[in-house]
Amino acid sequence: MLALKSIFAEIDRVPVLVFDEVDTGVSGRAAQAIAEKMSALADRCQVFAITHLPQVACMADHHYEIIKTMKGGQTSTSVRPLAGQTRVEELARMLGGVEVTEKTRHHAQEMLDLAHRQKGA
Repeated sequence: MLALKSIFAEIDRVPVLVFDEVDTGVSGRAAQAIAEKMSALADRCQVFAITHLPQVACMADHHYEIIKTMKGGQTSTSVRPLAGQTRVEELARMLGGVEVTEKTRHHAQEMLDLAHRQKGA
């Protein structure tokens, strides 16, 4: 889907692309390749991506946490922008799961630093 949308975005000059878990079922180097492709696409159009992979999330220019809650049979969704330490914490949570440690925080910060350098920012 990423490849097809990339081609069509170039031909049709689509201003916005939305990817909903396009990275499902991949990890490691494949996840990094997807993140790099999406980052390159973002140079030409607006890209929105829903992901559970820290390799993809760390390449984003902006990061948001989507929170779904249910109360009394009603479902509501809220969006919280993440920046600075809250972004590091969320990436660490994505990396480490239930327990976030100093090592996962360090790794999350390292991923952000590497992404920043890779994008030449």
